Amino acid sequence: MPERKRVAVIADSDTRWKWGALTARRLVPDHQLTGFLLRGRATPTARQLGEVGVQGDRPAEVTCAEFLAEIGREHYDVVVLSLVGGAVQAVLHGARALWPEPSRRPVLVTGYVGVVYEKLADGLLLRHGADLVLANSRHDAERFRAVYEGVGADAGAVTETALPFLGGAPYEPAGSRTHTVVFAVQPSVPDSRADRAYLLERAAGHARLHPEREVLIKLRSRPGEHTTHLEEQPYQRLAAKLPGGLPPNCRLVYGNMGEVLDGTDLLVTVSSTAALESLHRSIPTAVLTDLGIREALGNHHFLGSGCLASWDQLDAGLLPKADPDWLAAQGVAGGGDAYAAARAKVAELADRDQLPAPAPYYTLTTAPRYLPGILARQHLAPDGSPLPGAVRETAGQSRLRRKLRAHLREAARGAYRHGVQRVAPVIRRMGEL
Repeated sequence: MPERKRVAVIADSDTRWKWGALTARRLVPDHQLTGFLLRGRATPTARQLGEVGVQGDRPAEVTCAEFLAEIGREHYDVVVLSLVGGAVQAVLHGARALWPEPSRRPVLVTGYVGVVYEKLADGLLLRHGADLVLANSRHDAERFRAVYEGVGADAGAVTETALPFLGGAPYEPAGSRTHTVVFAVQPSVPDSRADRAYLLERAAGHARLHPEREVLIKLRSRPGEHTTHLEEQPYQRLAAKLPGGLPPNCRLVYGNMGEVLDGTDLLVTVSSTAALESLHRSIPTAVLTDLGIREALGNHHFLGSGCLASWDQLDAGLLPKADPDWLAAQGVAGGGDAYAAARAKVAELADRDQLPAPAPYYTLTTAPRYLPGILARQHLAPDGSPLPGAVRETAGQSRLRRKLRAHLREAARGAYRHGVQRVAPVIRRMGEL
């Protein structure tokens, strides 16, 4: 029986953990997963991790330098980098410092967690150097290759797949059950308080206009928690100040998006990736135009989808119908195994005796001003090596340290029972740990 592949996934938010862990499952179905969370502003809470629908222990929190020390010391067949572009670039340069020559090293995989509607060139070039850069659709794969080829960089890593969390039962009309409308909010789109209050008021207004319907405001996080994007105007606070409050058939909900979609008859959003999950299941989906169709909102990505609509149109009974050609180009509602090519590519690379050193496009020659700052933010030197003091201890060492301290605390309690003379050495040993 072949040995299970060892896979490490590092993520920096709840959404990226979901993408990374599910991508690992798609790429290496029979694997032993070790999870890591990059310590930072968006490090998710246990509640947030519980909602994403990925089973397993809480991933260990690490810095970039600690993660590099881990993959340099432990053997992993595949490493999935589910991080913002700058952090991906830092790990890639750190990996190059670990393996500057052809070596037996892990296959490095990265990509995007959803719709790519901004910072296309910047984000892609920061991901260049991975063995696989996953594109969630044919449309994205073509754009990704164009960017790499446009700067003379190797585009061979770009691999077409699909979002790993697309799935669930196909939509069945409500029938005798209550017709349910879900407004999937986003942490930072739109970003102004006035615009967010407007959208909340329109959702509540839709509920008042249709008392026979249930309107759910699907939230991403609780106040004080962070996601991939900062949420400076939480809908919970706006709802508390809504004149007259929310009507009885309108409420705020949390939970796993897939489970919420199980009972959804109309998904409404500005530009959330939830729209793609909904469309994959053939649920009527509306991408709002109330605030305009603008790159800053991300809803321009849905041009040609057939899903663009306003609250006025939804109030009047519109149920948008998605364009099949647009869906196919976006890797949504497609047949077959969207991960077959990527899975074969990973397997072939992982079985090689040696892989070439990672070769990011950004170097001290191509980006002498830009690159050092990106690496410094992750406490790495310009050559990708950790700065002094950057590596404190690995996750395994931290667990061992906690176990030793627990044993010594027990020894200290025993020492007290046998006299104070035996206590001092134990306390000193605890201090050394």
